[in-house]
Amino acid sequence: MIHHWNKFNIWKEFAALFDLAADHLKQLRDSLVYLSFFQERIALWHEQNNRYNSDLKEFRQQAADLLEKLGKEHSKLRLDMEGAGARVDRVEREMDYIETKNPPKPCVKAADKMVEQDVVVKEKKKEDFFELSVCVNIVSSLKAMKILKRLGSPKGVWTKDARSAKVYIFNGTSDDMLYEFNSVRELSASSGVSKGRQITVPTAWNGTGLAVYDGFLYYISESSELQVIKYDLKNGSVADSAVLPMEDRSPVYQLNPETLVDLVADEDGLWALYPAGDTINLAKMDSNSLDIEQMWDTACPRNNAEAAFIVCGTVYVVYNTKPPSRSRVQCVFDVNDMVSSGEAPLIYFPRRYGAHSSLKYNTEERQLYAWDDGYQILYKLALKKKLWAIMPPPEE
Repeated sequence: MIHHWNKFNIWKEFAALFDLAADHLKQLRDSLVYLSFFQERIALWHEQNNRYNSDLKEFRQQAADLLEKLGKEHSKLRLDMEGAGARVDRVEREMDYIETKNPPKPCVKAADKMVEQDVVVKEKKKEDFFELSVCVNIVSSLKAMKILKRLGSPKGVWTKDARSAKVYIFNGTSDDMLYEFNSVRELSASSGVSKGRQITVPTAWNGTGLAVYDGFLYYISESSELQVIKYDLKNGSVADSAVLPMEDRSPVYQLNPETLVDLVADEDGLWALYPAGDTINLAKMDSNSLDIEQMWDTACPRNNAEAAFIVCGTVYVVYNTKPPSRSRVQCVFDVNDMVSSGEAPLIYFPRRYGAHSSLKYNTEERQLYAWDDGYQILYKLALKKKLWAIMPPPEE
């Protein structure tokens, strides 16, 4: 009996071991299934990764080829643009030449018009010739341009007293300070306006219509009345002042609305350009007493005017467009009626940065000191004799 019981226990243990082995085999089979699944996923991942690497390599090659092609096209476009720029410059020079040789009829007002066909004038007394001006030059062209530097605000004035080497900087369109430099060379070497000698005037100057003449600064001060202030730059004091009899507070130049009156100095002294309706008027002033000696209506329109300068009693009004393009002289007025419509120049300034905020003529150097969008520019003028100075009118 005991023998049979032991046998039964052995079979029972054997059955348990068999069940355990079966469970392990099942788990092993499941593990093999999972392993096979993971192997398939790993193989798929490797396949996709290889494909992505292949696609990325192909994309990089295509991008490199495209960049190389773009680089070649950019170089070609740059060469084309340089060629086009050279052609445009050549066309502009040809246009300047044509405009110089065949200028349109400018706006010239003269009491006695010269007959253009045979250059015959109406009878006029010789003594009337030099009634106001003993200078007989007229501007024929611009000889050269020099950009000195860029200093200060977009608008301002720089000028040089013809009787000395000193240069003056007026930064902006309204202030009570100006800066004095001993020479153009010193200004060119300076890093800013603060390097110059600072001068403070008693009342603020307004606009860009300033003039430095024979050691004095002449400027416009705006209050309830328009005043011309004469300031002694050497002594640092106001030498004189006068009220301008002007009711119109419109700008003298439409494109420079800050300037109501433009004070100008030339070989014959001090002048004032001011608005009168739609045109620009001219007044001759006594530089000592500030009295107005004589007045003219130039008939030059204010519309699209940006600045003006005077040489030997002849006014040259400079015009532009908005937005700025090429400045040009297209209205000329001579106080002695010594400039005929045929000889009045139509001068084009080189293309620059913006529009002139001021043009100041230096009689000794025959140069214009120009302020253009913060740049200080010098224009060298070519002058010639007025035709009436070469061919005086007949005596009575």
